[in-house]
Amino acid sequence: MSSINVSTKIDQSKFNKFHGLVLFWCAFIIIFDGYDLVIYGSILPSLMEEWSLTPNQAGTLGSIALIGMMLGALIFGPLADRMGRKNVIIFCIALFSLFTGLIGISSSPVEFGIYRFIAGLGLGGVMPNAIALMTEYSPKSLKSTLVSIMFSGYSVGGMLAAGLAIFLLPELGWRSLFFIGALPLLALPIMYKTLPESPRFLLMKNKSNEMGNILSKVDPSFTYRENITFEQFRTEEVGSSVSKLFKNGRALSTIMFWIAFFMCLLMIYGLNTWLPKLMDGAGLSVSGLMFLLVLNFGAIFGAIFGGRLADKWNPKSVLLVFFISAAVSLTLLGWVTNIVLLYVLVGIAGATTIGTQIICNAYISQYYPTEMRSSGLGWALGIGRLGAIAGPLIGGVLLTINLPFYQNFLVFAIPGILGAIALFFVQEKYSTNKARKTYVKEEHLTSSIISK
Repeated sequence: MSSINVSTKIDQSKFNKFHGLVLFWCAFIIIFDGYDLVIYGSILPSLMEEWSLTPNQAGTLGSIALIGMMLGALIFGPLADRMGRKNVIIFCIALFSLFTGLIGISSSPVEFGIYRFIAGLGLGGVMPNAIALMTEYSPKSLKSTLVSIMFSGYSVGGMLAAGLAIFLLPELGWRSLFFIGALPLLALPIMYKTLPESPRFLLMKNKSNEMGNILSKVDPSFTYRENITFEQFRTEEVGSSVSKLFKNGRALSTIMFWIAFFMCLLMIYGLNTWLPKLMDGAGLSVSGLMFLLVLNFGAIFGAIFGGRLADKWNPKSVLLVFFISAAVSLTLLGWVTNIVLLYVLVGIAGATTIGTQIICNAYISQYYPTEMRSSGLGWALGIGRLGAIAGPLIGGVLLTINLPFYQNFLVFAIPGILGAIALFFVQEKYSTNKARKTYVKEEHLTSSIISK
């Protein structure tokens, strides 16, 4: 009887159509997450006019979905570590798609907010699990790259929302944009049939045949036979998946990740909610939606380029450069008046805010062991959502108190510096090395017992 180490088999595999299928579905999920991110900022001026909302009311309404996302990440991240990523992903997609569509028939701000909150639960729950699943099935040499490519769907969705808003708002109104957000419901049957389950969950449930079939797709040269057994990824630590985030020297790094996510999501959601309004208020002749389009277009380059750099060099160093670049570009936005330079700076801001978050997701998904990966991502994103909630609220306050134009962007630049400081204190690879030493020690002990 031969034994196969699943994680080693996947790590050593070459990218093929199976990896491409996982990448496609995870990117598809993230596209609609990004669509939801930008859709509210795109329809905000129309919504404020139709329902006579003040900036503070509009900021509060925008943050309601983010509260749902925070709770969804905190709940569904750890839940997937026990129930399987695929099951949770399918449920969360159904939840956010259905209630995003219902937003299109809402008749009041209260009803709008309730539907946005429930849709946010699904959106918050699906993201950490899609990232974790992509990480688990990626070859080792391409983990950051594939997660970053997958997450560039976030920016594709944002561009889709801004682009459709330019054409559909004048003709069909803001409700039509939310009906489009319900389209993932149609893809659920195909996704359920073709999306693979997490390797760890299959091993936990002793589904050797299914694991063997998947590995034959991961590595076409592998043929599964009944006398083959599969090894777990590593010796798992004792305790709940959330408590493990603070064990084996990970406590400080976990807190620093949470702060970095908070700062990054504050910048992202603040800009995507209020950038059109801020630019319109500056008296520019160009539509504010065009800046939103450029912001998310720049993020695609930041995600792919940054992800490739993270695989080649040090993810932490790349992220420090990106955080600082975000702060610089946002600061300069408040002072530049040349339209071409404004577009360039907005593109850089998109690359180094949304792009930074994407690389952070890839980094943290590799930082934690597989048995706590969804919990690590889910809690980082969940705590980070507090920053996402604060972003729209801060933007509403800024417009209410009528600060000078440059000061509005300075407020959003400061979190970039704070995020860089937090990330600097992440104890890179400390927990991984410690866990590896523990595993090696236990493996040696087992070998000694067998030899005796």
